[in-house]
Amino acid sequence: MKVLVTGAGGQLGRDVVRVLTENGHGVLACDRESLDISNLGQSIQITQSYNPDVVIHCAAYTAVDAAETDVDSAYRVNAAGSRNMALAAEKVGAKLIYISTDYVFDGSSAKPYQEYDNTNPQSVYGKSKRAGEVLVQTLSSRYFIVRTSWVYGLHGQNFVKTMLKLGQEKPVLKVVDDQKGSPTYTIDLARFLLELMETEKYGIYHASGSGSCTWYEFTKAIFEEADQILNLGINAELLPCSTDEFPRPAPRPANSVMDHLSIRVNDLTDFRPWREALQDFLSELASAQETV
Repeated sequence: MKVLVTGAGGQLGRDVVRVLTENGHGVLACDRESLDISNLGQSIQITQSYNPDVVIHCAAYTAVDAAETDVDSAYRVNAAGSRNMALAAEKVGAKLIYISTDYVFDGSSAKPYQEYDNTNPQSVYGKSKRAGEVLVQTLSSRYFIVRTSWVYGLHGQNFVKTMLKLGQEKPVLKVVDDQKGSPTYTIDLARFLLELMETEKYGIYHASGSGSCTWYEFTKAIFEEADQILNLGINAELLPCSTDEFPRPAPRPANSVMDHLSIRVNDLTDFRPWREALQDFLSELASAQETV
């Protein structure tokens, strides 16, 4: 299949391109320099020129805290940009996969969120991504909306890399222990998108690592696994703390755990446990460092 990938220079986009290419698909990898998704004319022109079977829309404004004051930019990319890619994909009859987020929920549920639970985003980032979902649902006849959470991978900055760095630099590290979610390895998510795009099982999907943890529990696992795999000798004392001790401009969902109802009822391959994926990522990170 021919696949156009937006946000191809980003953390997820790079691994999506890699997984698609490894599996024999033709890929047009569009980063922000080669495709400005906020430009409707350019979005349509490039899409029509390539004429893909599938558009995987990874490009997004993801600076969660900055979005609280940079509202126009968040909506220009996440809402208008997603509308543009939906229109472009529709014009060539391509399937559209839109990558969304756990931030479309308010995080107050005591249970994992299912795909058709009511959304109630609290941050500008979450509201702009939900706006993108609505536009995709309105304008595309062949769409997959894929909500994910706590994403990390080899490329770019992420929580795992940050904790590995801080764990070596700081004697004491406080990490939030009252926000719960599911870490998601970009390679696992890319493999899910590969499987999904070859179906016609359209709709909304929750796609994240299986199981859940708090940020503190995630950090504890990162340090334990890194000690085995990377031999870093992290000596930082790790302490749990509350969200109130680390105020941020944008509110974070207390509960980001998402139930994979759509994956199960559509007989697709579910995600492996998040800690198993973390081990694979750290091994990949070790290999990448050896080759530098």
